[in-house]
Amino acid sequence: MSFTFLEETVDDISGDTIFFPGAGSFGGELRPIIRELEPMAWLVKYPGRFGKDFGTAAESFEEIVQSCTTQASCRASARSVLFGHSFGAYVAYATAAKLEELGIEISALVVVGATAPMRLEVSEAVSSTPSGTAAYLDSVDPAMLADLPSDEWREVIIDTAMHDLRLLRQFTTLRCRPVNCSILAVHGDSDPLTSDTGVGDWEHATHGEFSRHVFSGGHSDFLRSPAYASWFRAVRADLG
Repeated sequence: MSFTFLEETVDDISGDTIFFPGAGSFGGELRPIIRELEPMAWLVKYPGRFGKDFGTAAESFEEIVQSCTTQASCRASARSVLFGHSFGAYVAYATAAKLEELGIEISALVVVGATAPMRLEVSEAVSSTPSGTAAYLDSVDPAMLADLPSDEWREVIIDTAMHDLRLLRQFTTLRCRPVNCSILAVHGDSDPLTSDTGVGDWEHATHGEFSRHVFSGGHSDFLRSPAYASWFRAVRADLG
């Protein structure tokens, strides 16, 4: 697959782009990209993540996937693109497989900051205590907790991330067949959670085309840059 880098506009994009945030995230790191693609872009709502009006937190990874599958099947346009960051990459991957089982065609899956599913390992230490989760988040994305406006928010993010990571441990036991849509894998060159080999193995998670792109940066920081948002807008038009 080749990507054009012309000055594309939102009018060149025919389908929705659905965003899946990372562990403990409420989607703030994805806002610059979503703004580039609005109104054809939206954020999935994990169960319980956005207040009492959106249920309670999921008790299993499968429950999150089922909720996202329902949201996408009810709202998404034909041939949508699913975009998942970190934890969200695995939710997006499993959701894409579920949608294809339902006969809903996906244009492409974009996974960012995530090693391939067959290489995923989540240690118990990062999801068993708040201090362990906080240390993990500080090692992966130092700005995630440091930039929060209050101690109360810090507690919310840590508890939410700890819960997400516990559920992600279940994903390693699930059998998720390769998807039929193409996969684009993106990661930062200094991301501590990824490697060229680990990201490259996403190739085995699809029956379709596979591409990989490396940005200068860590796990999440490049997502917030205007350059990345502009790059992805051009790529999104090429994904169909």
